[in-house]
Amino acid sequence: MTRIQVLDYGFGNVRSMVHALSQLGVDAQISADPDLAMKADGLVIPGVGAYGACMAGLRAVGGDRIILDRLAQGLPVLGVCIGLQVMFQFGDEDGRSEPGLGLIPGRVTKLDADVVPHMGWDHVQAPEGTRLLAGVQDQRFYFVHSYAAMAAQGDDRVSGTQPDLCLRVSAFKEHGDSRPGSFRPGSDKTSQGASFGEPLVTWATYGRSRFVAAYECGPLSATQFHPEKSGQAGARLLTNWVRTLPGASGLPCEKGE
Repeated sequence: MTRIQVLDYGFGNVRSMVHALSQLGVDAQISADPDLAMKADGLVIPGVGAYGACMAGLRAVGGDRIILDRLAQGLPVLGVCIGLQVMFQFGDEDGRSEPGLGLIPGRVTKLDADVVPHMGWDHVQAPEGTRLLAGVQDQRFYFVHSYAAMAAQGDDRVSGTQPDLCLRVSAFKEHGDSRPGSFRPGSDKTSQGASFGEPLVTWATYGRSRFVAAYECGPLSATQFHPEKSGQAGARLLTNWVRTLPGASGLPCEKGE
């Protein structure tokens, strides 16, 4: 049976995620054990709360290293809500800039809208070729957030001028540091390993902000919305992700497949 670990680092609705995954017929467990995390077919990084506090919680249980180790081995990771945001280089919070994992170029900033937080159901604009949102590109998903990443501008793909995810993971691993400042573009040590390819970015709009709603790049997937709270559309998205995991089997086929 496919086994998924939901990382327990003190932030996030871990039980609702475990329930949603269990409904798909997979073995979903809550744990911060790094050995179990590396052996799991998939790892979910949930997150609800302040950016800096979530990063501190991640580092306290070694979650930053777990994420890097899995990605370096091509093992799937799914971030949800702040679990997406911490993948970026920085997050603005109460006038401070907090460092993230630095795996995705860009900064998380406050939404520009008359009413914040953004709470409720909204459509997204998925790019061509998406696997994560296949079959639900026209559906609505449930959002609860005050901050988001506006890192990619004017296209559905992150600019090719940025080092790709594989190189960023390689650099962090080589330097033994997951802080954003530890990445040095052009280092000889970043040339090892195959590329994960160009990221695919799904967008959403709230108020005057166009923000990253989902991100796909090799073994890293992430959503700003909560698939575990998004009804049938969320269940289909989770099914899409589970089907990409090593050894995934036994999931029911969707209509039209």
